[in-house]
Amino acid sequence: MISPHDTYSLKPLWWFWTPWAIAVGVAVLNAVLPPEQRQFLYVENGFLESLQAIIAFAAAGVGIACLRHCKGDKLLFAWILIAVLGSLYIGLEEISYGQHLLKWDTPELWAHLNDQNETNLHNTSHWLDQKPRQLLTVGVIVGGIVIPLLRKYKPKLLPERFAIYYPEGALFWISALVVLSRLTKTLHKAGIVTIYDRAAEVNEFYVYYFVLLYLVMLRAKLPARKKGA
Repeated sequence: MISPHDTYSLKPLWWFWTPWAIAVGVAVLNAVLPPEQRQFLYVENGFLESLQAIIAFAAAGVGIACLRHCKGDKLLFAWILIAVLGSLYIGLEEISYGQHLLKWDTPELWAHLNDQNETNLHNTSHWLDQKPRQLLTVGVIVGGIVIPLLRKYKPKLLPERFAIYYPEGALFWISALVVLSRLTKTLHKAGIVTIYDRAAEVNEFYVYYFVLLYLVMLRAKLPARKKGA
């Protein structure tokens, strides 16, 4: 599945060992800690939610660094700009635009619109929360699983002119964890087994982590592409 050239010098620590260590570590803590103690994994400003915000802001920063290498390519510029704006939106939403850090009270009018009594948008509508997340999840699965498989077995089905956009094979492992964490949510809701109390938070972490590593690898490819041109 993965060959050395498609990691772009990104060590396996980042695309394999760290994400799998988090998956196993959170599952073990979820199993051994009593409910009141393991909630630090899932609550606002807890382990996973803090990681989500940090990763989203980091992705935005890497995306901004990519933009300067896109001069003359309006489509690539737009693609990366969407990733930057989306990552900023995710990061700001995760910290409720600073409310989780500065601890201000939600205005009364907004509190009636927000089902979590927070100063953010994603808790006001499915179209600002679940729909974008579902779309991004589909993109991660297509980009991290389907495209690497096509590149390996049916490369002629992928237009060469879009090669710079295709995620690298190393991201297969992150996509696999997106699928597995989604499966744990289904198993939990069905009452079969509980691996994570809030599997959705684990799933979101891997979706955002995929975006970060995608942009990191893209940033590594862009200077070489520019020289080749």
